[in-house]
Formats: sequence, structure tokens, C-alpha cells
Amino acid sequence: MRPIIRNLVSVIRRFKLAATLNVLGLSVAFAAFMVIMIQLDYHYGFDKCHKDHDKIFRLEVYVPQLTPTFIPMFPRPFADAFFESSPHIVANAITNHASFGDSDRHAFFHVETDGGARRYYKEKVVTVAPEFFDVFTFDFVEGSTGGHVGTEHIIIPQSMARKLFGNQPAAGKQIILDNGTNLTVLAVYRDLPSNTIIENKIFTILHPDENRNNWGNFQYVIFIRVNDPSNAPLILDNFTNTFDFARAFGQDFSVEEWEIDFRLTALSDIHFTQNMQYDFAPKVSRQTLMILFAIAIVIVVIAGINFTNFSMALTPMRIKNINTQRVMGALQSTIRAAIVFEAVFFSLLSYFVALLLILLFKATPLAGLIDSDLSFASHPLIFGGASLVTLLVGFLAGAYPARYMTSFEPALVLKGSFGLTPKGRMLRNALIAVQFIASFALIVGALFMYLQNHFMQNSHLGFNKDGIITIDTRRIADHRDIFAERIKAHSGVEDITFSTNLLSSADGYILWGGNYRGEQLTFQVLPVHYSFFEVMGIEISEGRSFSLEDEESENGAWIFNETAKHQFGMELNTSFDGWPRGEIIGFMPDIKIASFRMSVEPTGFYVMGTRGRWGQGNYTYVKLHESANVNAAISHIDNILVDYEPNYALEILYFDEVIKRLYEKETRLSALITLFSMLAIFISIVGVFGLVVFDSEYRRKEIGVRKVHGATTLSIIVMFNKAYFKILAVCFVIAAPLAWYTVTRWLENFAYKTPMHWWVYLLAFAAVALITVCTVTFQNWKVANDDPVKSIKSE
Repeated sequence: MRPIIRNLVSVIRRFKLAATLNVLGLSVAFAAFMVIMIQLDYHYGFDKCHKDHDKIFRLEVYVPQLTPTFIPMFPRPFADAFFESSPHIVANAITNHASFGDSDRHAFFHVETDGGARRYYKEKVVTVAPEFFDVFTFDFVEGSTGGHVGTEHIIIPQSMARKLFGNQPAAGKQIILDNGTNLTVLAVYRDLPSNTIIENKIFTILHPDENRNNWGNFQYVIFIRVNDPSNAPLILDNFTNTFDFARAFGQDFSVEEWEIDFRLTALSDIHFTQNMQYDFAPKVSRQTLMILFAIAIVIVVIAGINFTNFSMALTPMRIKNINTQRVMGALQSTIRAAIVFEAVFFSLLSYFVALLLILLFKATPLAGLIDSDLSFASHPLIFGGASLVTLLVGFLAGAYPARYMTSFEPALVLKGSFGLTPKGRMLRNALIAVQFIASFALIVGALFMYLQNHFMQNSHLGFNKDGIITIDTRRIADHRDIFAERIKAHSGVEDITFSTNLLSSADGYILWGGNYRGEQLTFQVLPVHYSFFEVMGIEISEGRSFSLEDEESENGAWIFNETAKHQFGMELNTSFDGWPRGEIIGFMPDIKIASFRMSVEPTGFYVMGTRGRWGQGNYTYVKLHESANVNAAISHIDNILVDYEPNYALEILYFDEVIKRLYEKETRLSALITLFSMLAIFISIVGVFGLVVFDSEYRRKEIGVRKVHGATTLSIIVMFNKAYFKILAVCFVIAAPLAWYTVTRWLENFAYKTPMHWWVYLLAFAAVALITVCTVTFQNWKVANDDPVKSIKSE
């Protein structure tokens, strides 16, 4: 052991720069690997905090005539019938879809202190049936849901209990809603982790009779827990074969004719289920996670290759010393063990430096890209597993150099006669190829992810979002008209309008059905103010826009998009039978009112008329003059909002911020992938530099001979660049289709995609080629300008 330690100390003393580069390169790679694995663990562990999570399912339905894809929405009596259909269902729960997972659903209430003072709060709320707590796992720290649970009760998370009531027991305390309703805290649950669709919200209780017999109200989400996951298909088959759909939905209703499809999605799969409407659960693409995992592996592999390369690059300077030890009687196995021990030592040292880098990373804004906690205690398996990866990398990176450095005859080495074997050259070229292929693929992937996010956030949506400020005015919708007049009094305000839902803020909007020419149609609806089209700059392709007369009419008026017109065969100046009524006065182009994840669906904009104005002032759009002082205008708006709502801050957003929020998850994951891709590319380029150093050192004598025979420095540089350029070209041919396939699969998550620009591939090739040429030219220029006589003698 003593000779091994002595050799290690000798290496550190003689090759400080190489040792430092090894440790830094590996440290960064190990830190990146662990951070990526923590992020992957966060997503793949979604909803696994619940006991028997593999037995919990959500029911979903696809009705081709009514919906473009699966939706998780059902009538209340349908849920009851489904629960009773199979003995394999051991627990069930329903929740109101309008509140489940909707980040905009809040309770506005106050809490009275002992001194009689009021503290006002705005907190997220969801309405569930009492059985909800039998399906999902809650750890109650106060109270329980085992007894009577009524609509007068609420269940809150521990963090909220401390926020509302401090260190006092919360169970039994009351909150007072703004409508005067008193709700009593029945139980307090320990905060759930962030990677579950069940957020830490206030849970209110669904009224037992709410829509109990209403088959036309599709607003409930159905969850079940089964006795065995393998019984899920049996439950569906039994229900569809035995349930009387005609009695429930009408004699003309047939599952076969309507081609209705039901499915049960496992709880842990909901997070990954794509292309669903009205699904508020947080989503992520499996392809995106696979890209992240691939980057983690690539980073470690490249760092390991670099580690090996640096060790190999030291061979000309170490080989005589090593073989002198052999001549003096040192065993070959001892020398090889020493070299492997060096590699393992540096690898372990890099691991501990990586832990320090993660601590530093937590203190930077970049840590916001990671959804999970980065503390060591939260992920013992990941940090422990990474230590094993560290040992493996160290062993593999040291094994080949150890074998190579001791493979020559000592007598030949001491005379100075050794060089790369054909197999050694093949290995060197293979290592370079891995570096180049990784660099090409990562650059192409990172560029296309940037282009897709830029495409979604900056494409023309079919309306004018510039200079638009949006305000959530649901709290003051009853004062809409007076509020609008006060806002318009500011010189910087050009106009103002309203809508029930915030445009371009979701994947889809409310579905309505109507009887048109004897046929039942289903389409998205956005109730708006009559001035909406004018303020938002939405064009009319046929007919006319809304007018004040439409709003003052009894039934209101409709404007549909081109998709609805062609899909339903709609015509101008026709009306719906029954409800909703209203004349179709115009058609509009297929503007993007929802996210780019979903295709354009049949959509109608509706001015309600005098029969109903509910929700029409939920969201206010303020259009500013181009020359307006934006800060002054916002201050003016804020002062007016305080007059109407002094207790709660109402949200004011630029419309660009609305778009940004819509793609926040994609933006964060794309930034994360880009960050680690650039890191992998940097490590790869450093590795190429190490290989170039290795190559030029071994060919120093050849360069000297060429110089003696009249070769110029330029010709030598061109010779080396040609060799590397050939490797570049071959690697690009391999990397381009791999990158194309990966990017294409990732883009399948979006209904509207950025074009597959050819110049992205050219740019990736040019970037890697430029860096390589500069690296090769710099290193070989130094060697080529050395005294050729010294280069020949040194060999």
C-alpha cells in the first residue's frame, strides 16, 4: 500500500494542473448528474406518496362527437352508478372539477383574533366528497375525517393552520367567508409533498345532494381504489356491458354508435398523460425526461472519457518513470493497482467537491429550475448511488491507462522507442467520436427546444396582445360598468373590455352544447363583452362583429371560428334551438385562444344578451395607448381596485405574462435541459482538447521530421485539421438522424410545432467544427513552431 500512496503523492506534485482539471471536470459532471437524477426522481415519484398508489385510478372518457380527446369529467349520478358497478372497487371519491387542480380557485375569508381584529386571507380551495380521504393518504396532525363530515367543515394543511392561527390548535377554529358563511376546521393534515396532484389546499365538503340526479352536468372527477390493479380492465368491461346508458342519457344514446371509449388511468400515470382537455393536473412529457436522463448519462460518460484522456496524455511524461520501477523490481500488478488507485482517489475527491458544488448551486437563482428539494437528507438513495457511480467511473477510467502504460517492454521504453499501437489509435478516434456525436446531438436538441418555446410565446395568435393589461376582477364583477368608466378616465387608457375566461391562459375552455338544425353540437365557449373583438383586434372573416344591440337583445349573439363553421356546417343568420339561443352573426379565423399543446377546436364567442350576464366581468382587458406611461396607468388602476376591494390584492398582469405562465413548465424544463446540454458540450470540448494534446505529443517527432524536410507550419496545421474534419463529418452523419428522431418525438407533445429548420443542423456542425479547428490549430501551432531538432532528440 505504501508504494501506491507514494506514487499518488508523486503524481499530484508533478502534475498539479492535470490533477486539478481532472477533479474540476469530474466534480461538475457528478454534480450535474446528481441534480438531474433528483429532478427525474421528483417526476417519476409523482403521487407515490399515497398508500396503495398503484391501486388508485381516475376514470376518463372520450366521446368523438363531443370532445376532441379524453376528458376526466362526468355527471354526479354517473359517478354513483360506476362506484356501485363492481365489488373490486373498495373506495371511491369525487371532486368538483371546477375546483380540483385549478390554481385560480380561491376562498376569500377572514379570521377574527381574540381582540376582535380581522385578518383577511385568499387561499386555494377544492371541493371534495368525504370519501376523498379514504382514497388518498393524509396524515392528520389534528382531528380526523373519521366521524361526521359536513358542508360546514373544512380540512386544511399544517402550514396554513400555522399561518391562520399561529401555534394555537386549529381544529375547532372558524373562518368566515365573505358571504358570511362560517366554516369550522375539522382536521389539519401534514403538508403533502409538491409532487402530487393533490395540492396543499383548503378542502371543503361537497353537499350530498348537489346535482345528485342531474345527468347533464359534467363537472365531477372520479377516483377509485381497487383491490388489485389487474382488475381495472374488468371493472370497465363490466360497467360498459351492464349499465343502461339509454335510460341515463336518452333513448337515442348508444355507446357503440357514439364510439365512446372509457379508460382508467393509474394515479402515478396522470402526471405523464398528454393531450387531455380539462385536466388541471401538472404535466410533463416522458420524452423530455428521457432527454434529461440521456444528458445525465452523457455528462458522466464524457467526463469519464476526459478523465481517461488526461491520464493517457500524461503517458509520455510518466512512462519512463513507470518502467524504471519495473526494471528495479516493482511488480506490474502493483504499478497497475497504483494507477487505478490514483483514478479512484481523484474520482472520490471529485464526488465530495460535487457535493459542495450542489450546496453552492442551491444558493443561486438557477436552483429555481429544479422542482425538488436539493438537500442531502431528502435523497439518500441518489447521493448514495452516485457514490457507487463515482467508484465505477474511477475504476474504469484508471484501468485502461494502467494496462497501457505497463504494456511496453521496459528496455524499449527506456531507450525512448514506444508509440501508439493501431488499437490505441482506434480507441483515440472512438473517444473523439463519442465527444463529437454528443456535442452535435445536444446542440441540435437545445436549439430546437429554444425555438419551440420562442414559437409558442411569440407566434401571432390572431389577436393583438401588445399594450394589453389583464385584471382578475371576479371579486368586483357586479361593479363592472362603473369600474370601466373610472379606468377609462385615465389618459393612457385607450379602451377596455371583459370576458368570462382569460384568453390564452389554458389548454381549453368551458364546453357548451346546443341543438343546431336538429343536431346536438358541443363546442368551446367564451362569453365576452360586445367590445371584445374591437379591443383585442380580432378580425371577422364573414358577417359582422358584436354590437351594443346584441348585448341589449334578449338572446344575445354568436361568432364562431372557421373550424366550427366547416365542421358543423354553420351558416350566417341561423340560430340554435332551445338553449343556448342567439343568432350566428359572424365567423372569425381560427385564432389561438388556447395553448399550442392543443389543436384548434370548434369555438364560439358569445354575447349573452339580457337573459344572463353571469361571469362576463370576470376578467378585464385594458388596452393602453402606445405612448402611455405604463407605470402611471397601472398605479391608476391599482388605486381604483383598492377602492372596490380593500382587503385583497387583485392580480394585474401584462398579457405577455399570461402567455409566459401558460408555458412555464416547458420553459423551465427547456432551460434546465439547455443548461446541462451546454455543460455537457463544454466538458466534451475540453475532452477534445485533451485528445489533441495527447495526439500532438505522440506525433512531436513526426512534426519535427516534416519541418526538417521543408514542411511549413501552415501545412502541418492543415494536415491535422483534415484528420479531425473527417472524424467530424462521420460523427455528424451519425448524430444528425439521432437528434432529428429525438426532437421529433419531443415535438409530438405539441399540436403546433416550430419547423424542423435545416440550418439548425448546419449551425451545430459549424459550432463544433469551429471550436475543434481552433483547438487543433492552437495546440499544433505550438508544437510545429518548436525547434524540430529538439523535438527529434526528445524522442
